[in-house]
Amino acid sequence: MANQEFATTHMKFQGWITLLARLVLGGVLIAAGALKAGNPAHAAMAVRAYQVLPVTLANILGYALPWAEMGVGLALVIGVAVKGSAIIGGGLMLLFILAISQAWARGLSIDCGCFGGGGAVAPGHTAYVQEILRDTGLTALAVYLFRYPHGKFGLDK
Repeated sequence: MANQEFATTHMKFQGWITLLARLVLGGVLIAAGALKAGNPAHAAMAVRAYQVLPVTLANILGYALPWAEMGVGLALVIGVAVKGSAIIGGGLMLLFILAISQAWARGLSIDCGCFGGGGAVAPGHTAYVQEILRDTGLTALAVYLFRYPHGKFGLDK
């Protein structure tokens, strides 16, 4: 009985929940991309700090990532191609979780560079747990949007 009541309530508010999820995930992606796009050389340096990719590839990713984040974020905010944007946004979040996790496991002391910044920080000044938890929550929003892409004020119908 409780499951049926929850399902009925969820369906009643699903459009609003989808809108909120789109605005949160999309807004975070837009903000992160915009903060990095203003200083692409610094964004490339932040990607290099993870020490996973060859320098040339890290630089290319550092220059391209902010624009990809802003594009996916904008699509989510306006409600266009929500399902595909949720896949890309969720994929980015999983990639970020993996990148942060491997940096932590390898003992690197870096700022994730998620909202500008990035690069080496003093030992003990990392925020890996908070960053992973944040990106896990954003991944959950992406999964929700994949499952329920149609919400209030979206252009996808």
